[in-house]
Amino acid sequence: MKPLLIVLACLLSVATHARETIVRSQAEYQEAVKTLRAGDTVVLANGEWRDFEVLFKGEGTAERPITLTAETKDQVFLTGQSNLRLAGEYLVVSGLVFKNGHSPTDVVIAFREAQGEYANNSRVTKVVIDRFNKPERAEFDVWVMMYGKNNRFDHNHLVGKGNQGVTMAVRLDSAQSQENHHRIDHNYFGPRQTLGSNGGETLRIGTSHYSLTNSFTTVENNYFDRCDGEVEIISSKSGRNVFRGNVFFESRGTLTLRHGNDNVVEGNVFLGNHVEHTGGIRVINKRQTVRNNYLFGLTGHRFGGALVIMNGVPNSPINRYHQVEDSVIENNSIIESSHVELAAGADKERSAPPIRTRFTGNLIYNANGRNILAVHDDVSGIQFARNFVHKVAKLPISAGFSSREMKLQKASNGLLYPIGVNMGANRKLAVLDKDATGVAWYPKPGRDERFDTGTTIAALAGADSLAKAVARAQAGDIIELAGGAHVVERTLIIDRPLTIRSADTARRASIEFARNALFEIADGGSLKLIGLDISGKTAPDVAGNSVIRTSRYSMLNNYVLEVDDVAVSHLDVNHSFNFFTAAKGTFADHIRISRSTFSDITGHVLFLSNESEDLGIYSAEYITITDSKFANIEGTVADVYRGGTDESTFGPHFELSGASLQSVGSGKRNKSQASVRLLGVQAIDIHNNTFSDSRPVRVTHTVGEPVSTIVGNHYVGTPAPEVDTL
Repeated sequence: MKPLLIVLACLLSVATHARETIVRSQAEYQEAVKTLRAGDTVVLANGEWRDFEVLFKGEGTAERPITLTAETKDQVFLTGQSNLRLAGEYLVVSGLVFKNGHSPTDVVIAFREAQGEYANNSRVTKVVIDRFNKPERAEFDVWVMMYGKNNRFDHNHLVGKGNQGVTMAVRLDSAQSQENHHRIDHNYFGPRQTLGSNGGETLRIGTSHYSLTNSFTTVENNYFDRCDGEVEIISSKSGRNVFRGNVFFESRGTLTLRHGNDNVVEGNVFLGNHVEHTGGIRVINKRQTVRNNYLFGLTGHRFGGALVIMNGVPNSPINRYHQVEDSVIENNSIIESSHVELAAGADKERSAPPIRTRFTGNLIYNANGRNILAVHDDVSGIQFARNFVHKVAKLPISAGFSSREMKLQKASNGLLYPIGVNMGANRKLAVLDKDATGVAWYPKPGRDERFDTGTTIAALAGADSLAKAVARAQAGDIIELAGGAHVVERTLIIDRPLTIRSADTARRASIEFARNALFEIADGGSLKLIGLDISGKTAPDVAGNSVIRTSRYSMLNNYVLEVDDVAVSHLDVNHSFNFFTAAKGTFADHIRISRSTFSDITGHVLFLSNESEDLGIYSAEYITITDSKFANIEGTVADVYRGGTDESTFGPHFELSGASLQSVGSGKRNKSQASVRLLGVQAIDIHNNTFSDSRPVRVTHTVGEPVSTIVGNHYVGTPAPEVDTL
């Protein structure tokens, strides 16, 4: 046989020995992977694979990878306590869905078996992780951890991370994982709820300890959809990374070059659409390049602004803020956004302003001509040239900026560009389509319409009627109470969003209850109350009752509480009777009280101070009280606590307006001796209220740059507000 024919025969022989094995049990899987060879495929049969810790290990080749896949892409579910580890060379995993459970370890998908046993040249594609969270909110895990070198994570769907820990991370804690050249592309990073503490990033590359090490990771063409975990959506903590072509849609936070040098951020699109705290790009460290990015409708400020160039710490420790040096910020468009921060974070520690940095060819446009440039320290180390702003009368920087009138026009890519001049981001900038990311066979979540999406359930007056209605109600249902007295003998567990209201506003329903709580908001629950009279006079004669409380155990899902046109009275059968009590490990997206009255209460109206360890953790993002009356309250109208010095979150936010407070705050068990006690709250708006014979408002600033506005209030027999700083 001729030599060429011999080679072809050998190749054909090898090809015919590639195996595809379908397995229907964990035992069959364990047998199949014992003898894996290059080119082999293992197929998981359709169905639920519960409590399955998958170790996928083998030695494939570039031409003949070893594959683990699903029989049908949307019909293989890993549930319970399951996870996946890859180790070896040229492995491919696809088509799996992780849901209805959590990893038994601290990682769901790991590109290693154990320390030193990594996956290289391997790929995870078209995999779904859907709300696969630890049962405790404060319990840490990471959904995807990349180790090794030359790995790819693409076209995956990650949505609903609710517990502590970054959604996805790249680790550089060994030589085998440094200068890794990973590629993270075309993934759908779906909504991540506000965590209410540090540790809620969506993507992190490196850690501060290895931040002077290069990663060479490319993050491109990913869609970040409402990723709200904390102030850093992406935290780059290593060098030589590229962030390109990504879309950030209504995501609260920024792409942050937190540690590490020589990174490139280019061709990204940030669509804040005026959602609060949406941000853009934050620059720290040396030789960073930020160019050709489009930033629209970003409302964030301070560290969360549209474009932020930080001050550094002289001779900074590796885990603090290195000075911005030799960096380039050029040809970016910042449209209808609120804040560009230069030398941000300047204080006694962060006293090193940017040096040898160029800020050129950038476009800043707000239709109202508002100046959004803020200068916090000496910026003479930044060279400004050929930057344009729209009709700003007075800029804090004169050189390098031209103020001129411009008109914008929408281009074929859907973005706005100035007519007649070429400035800012490139007109050919591609805007990634959300449908080009993730998988086509698994739905992407829409808007969160929590309340009033279901049917209406009628409940007659009397005993047990309300309890029976709650028991059979589905998420989004409305329970309408007939006029008259409703007596509740048990605590009603609210584990899905429900609205409870009077059927007839002319003849309101009244509720009395015989347990130490009327409602308990459990995991998955939210509650709206409208047009009700609630009395605590039949509650048990014990201390510490509440009309509403959260679960006393950690809740993964954020909740909402809305109270409108509700009259609450007689919470005085014993001391410390609160209207609402939030337990540790629970978090509200919003608590709203409007047009309501509260009287004769021995505790607090809103008690949100159980997160007392000073770790930057708090209980609610927004607390809003409007047009309501409070009389004879021994505790506070609101006691809100966020201790510690962490700067990774946006809240809490507090508003009190149009309210009347009469005899509030003088109870002997009210330790703060305040009518409203706010510690560590980041945004405070107290206006147009009347305080009569009440204790003062007490505000304590602890961290960041909190904004407290207390204006237009009337004080009768009440001391002026007290504002101090720890």
